[in-house]
Amino acid sequence: MRLLKDSAKKIYFSKPTKLFLIYFRAKFNLMKNILGIGNALVDIMTRLENDNHLKTIGLKKGSMELVEKEQVENILEASKSLKQSLASGGSAANTIHGTARLGIESGYIGKIGKDNFGDFFTKDLEKSKIQTHLIHSSTETGKAIAFISPDAERTFATYLGAAVEMVPDDLNPHIFSAYDVFHIEGYLLFNHDLIIKALELAKKSNMLVSLDMASFNVVEANRDFLKDIIKKYVNIVFANEEEAKAYTLAEPEEALHLFAEETNIAVVKIGKAGSMIKRNKAIYNIPAINANAIDTTGAGDLYAAGFLAGMIKNKSLEECGNIGSLIAGKVTEVIGAKLNDNQWQAVYSSGK
Repeated sequence: MRLLKDSAKKIYFSKPTKLFLIYFRAKFNLMKNILGIGNALVDIMTRLENDNHLKTIGLKKGSMELVEKEQVENILEASKSLKQSLASGGSAANTIHGTARLGIESGYIGKIGKDNFGDFFTKDLEKSKIQTHLIHSSTETGKAIAFISPDAERTFATYLGAAVEMVPDDLNPHIFSAYDVFHIEGYLLFNHDLIIKALELAKKSNMLVSLDMASFNVVEANRDFLKDIIKKYVNIVFANEEEAKAYTLAEPEEALHLFAEETNIAVVKIGKAGSMIKRNKAIYNIPAINANAIDTTGAGDLYAAGFLAGMIKNKSLEECGNIGSLIAGKVTEVIGAKLNDNQWQAVYSSGK
């Protein structure tokens, strides 16, 4: 089996060849594990009874605002009477939590502070048996304060802290060589040098590369860079309809076709209408599940987790989409980006 994997790793060139690589490694069950990289943040989930508090702390409903240390401390102080819960977060960390709970050997790269929040982040990953490849900084661990309105809309105040200090020299080539699939969150795209180094290391190890675009404003600010790296390095792209439009300037269905011209597998998520997947000429329309949504935090991250876990388990693309849709819907029924144990049991018993 090792010989087959090593021989497969010698194939990595044109788009048709990369498609063959995906097929070959899936057919012979050569994809075993996944490595994620992202902004390591502790999510502070905060439930609102109404939206008046957002005006008090100066946040626009539905926005994701980057704030400085002093501002995040003021927001935390003003919100201390509200019900809050903590979880390790960041888009890629959420995805990797999901793949780990779906039985995939999973690892994570990120940068944290030498503080209580950093300790919490580490232990939360280890609790899910995730292999931690964390870099430590004297800067505080990043925090994302998520305010959930009664209509399930999310508003974020994010202090990146140590997370934003990750640099190319922090990346260890030996870590990449131990994994088969590499998942990147779009929020890292502002750090071009880091992304290029990570992609080059992934390419040298012939990993399949997955990219979640993360946010339409990230796409708008990095469109040319995105187009370059997707064509050169990326095998699987996840985008919601806003991100897809920011990248292709097209509506979801046309955007799907345009994505598929640049990468091997294109996924466009369209909220309650489900998602669309395209590889070559094959298109799969995946329905969303019926869910009692109270918080959409992490739904896209968990969709990617289900999809990628399905691929690693040699499922069809339609099955991958259905697994993603299932856990994405389930996570909207709780506060935060993690399914609880009862929901995971429901996922396991579904047979998907």
